[in-house]
Amino acid sequence: MGMNAMIKKCGLRAIINTDVRKKFREKQPPTFLHPAKVEPVKDFHQSLPGYKPTPLVSLANLSRELGVGNIYVKDESDRFGLNAFKVLGSSYAMGKFIGQRLGLADGELTFDYLCSGEVRKRLGGITFATATDGNHGRGVAWTAQQLGQEAVVYLPKGVARRRVEAIEETGAKAVVTDVNYDDTVRLVVKAAEDKGWQLIQDTAYEGYERIPRWIMQGYTTMAAEIEEQLEDNALPRPSHVFLQAGVGSFASTLLGYFVNKDKEDYPFTVIMEPEKAACIFASAQAGEGEPQRVTGDLATIMAGLSCGEPSPIAWPILRSFADGYVVCPDYVAARGIRILANPLGDDGKVVAGESGSVGIGLLSLLSLEKECAELKGKLGLNEDANILIINTEGATDPVNYRRILWDGRYPLP
Repeated sequence: MGMNAMIKKCGLRAIINTDVRKKFREKQPPTFLHPAKVEPVKDFHQSLPGYKPTPLVSLANLSRELGVGNIYVKDESDRFGLNAFKVLGSSYAMGKFIGQRLGLADGELTFDYLCSGEVRKRLGGITFATATDGNHGRGVAWTAQQLGQEAVVYLPKGVARRRVEAIEETGAKAVVTDVNYDDTVRLVVKAAEDKGWQLIQDTAYEGYERIPRWIMQGYTTMAAEIEEQLEDNALPRPSHVFLQAGVGSFASTLLGYFVNKDKEDYPFTVIMEPEKAACIFASAQAGEGEPQRVTGDLATIMAGLSCGEPSPIAWPILRSFADGYVVCPDYVAARGIRILANPLGDDGKVVAGESGSVGIGLLSLLSLEKECAELKGKLGLNEDANILIINTEGATDPVNYRRILWDGRYPLP
């Protein structure tokens, strides 16, 4: 992987992949994320109770303050009332699983029908299982509840109590382990094999790729909504997109969608990770080989990104098409929370959780801190840049959210 020397500024570490655009034609875009495959996914989501597109918030005053053209924030904090985007993936994967088990075509895959007594009678009882830092597991649990099925959700040590409660409120069983996220995944995989549960996991491993691909396809509804919102509001297309990554499924989905749609003109894409869980960054440093694992407790306030192993489906997409990788300390996300909660002028307020706010926090540092000017320039952030940022979650840990806002927790060093 061609790259410039790693940049270390403002407490950030960054890699710019200088060969991505030069070698575009040598790479194969992920066909399963092509926009042509989005229609049945979106049709399925539109059949879910309470479906509506989440807002695309244009922050004109903040754009002027930061010296860029436009900032768009896709706000997933109100997706089906679940405070995060993850249910898009889990619901679609669970729907596809049931549909294939019953021999249903995509056109027959409506949520009303899947929830019907006829389907439950044909299907029998299923226990869906997953590991999560909170949002994905809540999506699995909610979908299982709607389907009249059971769910068991494993969570890693240190998870916020509110995230556990949100899962239990759906009637699912929550199991908090004494190990980190990656080891929690291994525990639930073993438990599912032993107990006959159906695993709905958003990271792949050898022999387990079909469901993670369906989960990623589920996320494309968000990309389709963004396209429609840009067009309906006559907004300039994004020149840049900032995407946060845990195992990389979300980031690679959005990137893969834009690569398929825009070809060489896809937005300049920056991948962001927490300081102690930067497995994508480590993989980029290692070059063209296999994805790298980082170990330890993976501690970060960005709980949804606290992952030490990239998904083997996601990494090849990120390796082939991402332009940059940035490691962000926790104070970057905390800064983003405060900025979005305190809008300038008539900009809309966005309630963002720690994993959802990191993009705005990073953009503000790059734009306002003189020490970051070199990195800002290499990323092409200027008055012509139109930047798309995804707020992937609301305040899923309300206690920490309040401490960040009220007490100034995690200040800039």
